[in-house]
Amino acid sequence: MKAKYCMIFLALGLLYACTTKVSKPAGDLHLNGTWQLISGTEISGGIKTVTDYTKKQQMIKIINDTHFAFLKHNLVTNKDSTNHFDAGGGTFTLNGNQYTEHLDYYANKNIEGNTFTFTVSIKNDTLIQQGIEKLKSGGAEKTIYEKYIRLK
Repeated sequence: MKAKYCMIFLALGLLYACTTKVSKPAGDLHLNGTWQLISGTEISGGIKTVTDYTKKQQMIKIINDTHFAFLKHNLVTNKDSTNHFDAGGGTFTLNGNQYTEHLDYYANKNIEGNTFTFTVSIKNDTLIQQGIEKLKSGGAEKTIYEKYIRLK
């Protein structure tokens, strides 16, 4: 019974969060720093994929006043060139809790130049980033929910 009420409360809270514009000044969110991705959830084509970034791969995001960069690699290092490494970056804007990345640098030139807007929140040393990634060239649209911790 308690679980049912918790789910209703959670659903109402999510609905409220999605329909209410927060009018916090950008200065309230301190994004600057290095963030390690702990977990990520993707929903694409109705398929939900949850990735634990503390096991076989690792990703960090570095944010300063005007730019962001991300670096991702496998933790199990192969001795040949099959070890996957991914990186990208660019500029961003922050308006209240709306964080928009302008991807200026990426290995795949088809993805470079895209803009992605997310809702962000910070509680203690945890950054939550959620939103929809849609490529302007078409391609798959996916909903993402990522949880980062601030590295010290």
